[in-house]
Amino acid sequence: MFYHVKELQYRAKPDKPDPVYAKKLQEVLGGQYGEISVMMQYLFQGWNCRAEAKYRDMLLDIGTEEIAHVEMLATMIAQLLDKAPVEEQEAAAKDPVIESVMGGMNPQHAIVNGLGASPNDSAGYPWNARYTIASGNLLADFRANLNAESQGRLQVVRLYEMTDDPGVRDMLSFLIARDTMHQNQWLAAIAELEEKEGKVTPSTFNKQYEKTDVAYTFMSCSEGQDSETGRWASGTSMDGLSQFNYDPNPKAQGQNPTLNPAPGYIHGTPKFKK
Repeated sequence: MFYHVKELQYRAKPDKPDPVYAKKLQEVLGGQYGEISVMMQYLFQGWNCRAEAKYRDMLLDIGTEEIAHVEMLATMIAQLLDKAPVEEQEAAAKDPVIESVMGGMNPQHAIVNGLGASPNDSAGYPWNARYTIASGNLLADFRANLNAESQGRLQVVRLYEMTDDPGVRDMLSFLIARDTMHQNQWLAAIAELEEKEGKVTPSTFNKQYEKTDVAYTFMSCSEGQDSETGRWASGTSMDGLSQFNYDPNPKAQGQNPTLNPAPGYIHGTPKFKK
């Protein structure tokens, strides 16, 4: 059960309206790495969690916090659209860079959303549930969460650089700081699980069914050997179970992929005799 507290988690009040920036801010609300994505990802991971209770509680704690971030961004976007001055939109569109990249204000903010936010990204593409990952394997999921927080923080930092509005920057600085904590949180949870399970997911697969002769070989599939200097090409493997080795010229080991003709009812292209 969720309860709504009327006050926002943190201030979300711009100094002045900016409908063009409201369009940009939609990315971290409804984009692939936006707050709606991590909110849904963490909540479903928590609701589906069959592991220790502490992991379920942690997931639902952070998932619930992300609901607060969605509310903050929606509130900020709505205020950036206050009065939505047509003259400001037209003035912004006169900048050739903004005109070509942003196209001014998002017209759906006025036409569809009544000067409010929407569950879309900055290009107007609707939020998609396929952005979320909840596999049931916590180590795999937590690594996906770390990626989501890394990409999300990167985007918020870029948005911070795109405005000089003190109120907007104040809210973004809070979100950036929370993303710092969340990245550290997932790193800590990943380290804890790796200590128990090892680094390769899933740890429950029987290695006798794995082609172990290629399990620790880096195959160079491009000209030159620059990749040989990387940590992934020599030394002890990251799981501690073997040694990395480098293959500068991997040989094909499979068959020539010649397929049989399709049956007539498929109406494909037949093989013609030479």
